[in-house]
Amino acid sequence: MLIDVHAHIGRIVKQRKEALDGTHLICKMDEWGIDRACVLGLSETPEAEYQDSDTEDVLRECSRFPGRLIPFCLIDPRFGRNDPSMDFSYLLEEYVARGCRGMGEMLPKLAFDDPRCLNLFRQAGRFGMPIIFDMNDNPIYYGLRDDPGLPRLEKALRECPGTVLVGHGPTFWAEISGDVPPDQRVGYPSGPVRPGGAVSRLMAQYSNLWADLSAGSGYNAISRDPGFGLEFLDQFQDRLMFGTDYCIRSQKTVANVGFFQSLRAERRLSDDAWEKIAWKNAARLLKQEIRQ
Repeated sequence: MLIDVHAHIGRIVKQRKEALDGTHLICKMDEWGIDRACVLGLSETPEAEYQDSDTEDVLRECSRFPGRLIPFCLIDPRFGRNDPSMDFSYLLEEYVARGCRGMGEMLPKLAFDDPRCLNLFRQAGRFGMPIIFDMNDNPIYYGLRDDPGLPRLEKALRECPGTVLVGHGPTFWAEISGDVPPDQRVGYPSGPVRPGGAVSRLMAQYSNLWADLSAGSGYNAISRDPGFGLEFLDQFQDRLMFGTDYCIRSQKTVANVGFFQSLRAERRLSDDAWEKIAWKNAARLLKQEIRQ
């Protein structure tokens, strides 16, 4: 069993030929041995101008493959009155009733602890919605912002204890290492992971911080220092989840897939830990009934 917690549909780039629908996603899942995938929208967030898939698109495509695709909703924290007292409960209630199991991909160009974000985080938690976020400090790109050491993420974890925040993105994963050079917080740092990384510290301290291993950022964080990567996977095996971030139709492969399968084939990770990261953690968090 393998659950991908981070996949997309829609026109991810300007070329229409790269558009993905549920059928294309299922074909790629079958090719890679993925049993279920969470489908995340983007276009409710204006910064994500490159992608045209919103919650309604996600719900429509997931309804075509109910046993394979898991819908996520997306709400921008600036929606409505654009203030930190906006009541999102009517949207959250509707999306939960229609089958959404989480929220994401959340990636506005806002500080992580912006009062509008904290307001949405708290409300999502009351509806049992985990939130997959993208963190990217590159000023020209989308993504939530934070300072070195991730103090803004820590504030959100502390002030929203009932909400599971699922880490993703270049800046989040760069902070797996201590003393990250400023020019490497928006890319894929190489070399050994230094002690004192914010990600390990925060995951050890806050049970509501989870992470998905998708995209080049997640793969790089775990593979750049193989010894550390295996220790990290083992230490946090109860709150890590496999993912691809598959989003472009012509994409032939995702490094995460082969890497994760090799962990089991080469027995570099215990069977128990592998199963948790492969599907059990996602099934538990998203309340998925799995019959094997």
